[in-house]
Amino acid sequence: MKYLFLILSVVLVFNLTYTAAQGKENTMTVQNGKEVEFDYKLIVDGKLVDSSEGQKPLRYVHGEGHVIPGLLKGLQGMRVGEEKNITVMPEEAYGAVKPNGFKEVPRSSLPSNIDLKENMLLQVKDPTGRAGVVRIKEIKKDTVLVDFNHPLAGKTLNFEVKVVSIK
Repeated sequence: MKYLFLILSVVLVFNLTYTAAQGKENTMTVQNGKEVEFDYKLIVDGKLVDSSEGQKPLRYVHGEGHVIPGLLKGLQGMRVGEEKNITVMPEEAYGAVKPNGFKEVPRSSLPSNIDLKENMLLQVKDPTGRAGVVRIKEIKKDTVLVDFNHPLAGKTLNFEVKVVSIK
């Protein structure tokens, strides 16, 4: 009888601790310093542009600058399992299209084995070796007008998000 009481006491304490830990996780919210995982769909101009569907959720540490400001604000305060639509205006995403972001470059400076087309995206590296994406705006006889703006500059971004975990 003494052992049964001891076992029941241990089980009861374990259940209370486990329930309290579960409750704490359910009340935890997205805030600075927390590691957050979320699933998302990104819709721009009515078209699905990117999604975590079929992949691992996106993981980041909230407040460390790895997420665009508008999305960061929208995720702030969310709980595990919560879903939300977040609209991010250009000024809180990739900014407006900058007129000085267009450069005319000699056609010979681009790879000759690529059949260039207007609106084609090319991956390039800057002098420091950092990769980026540029868009071919216009093809002329001897030059090409290249858009160095971020491909989503000037766009309103619509995210459908679901918080998967917070640690």
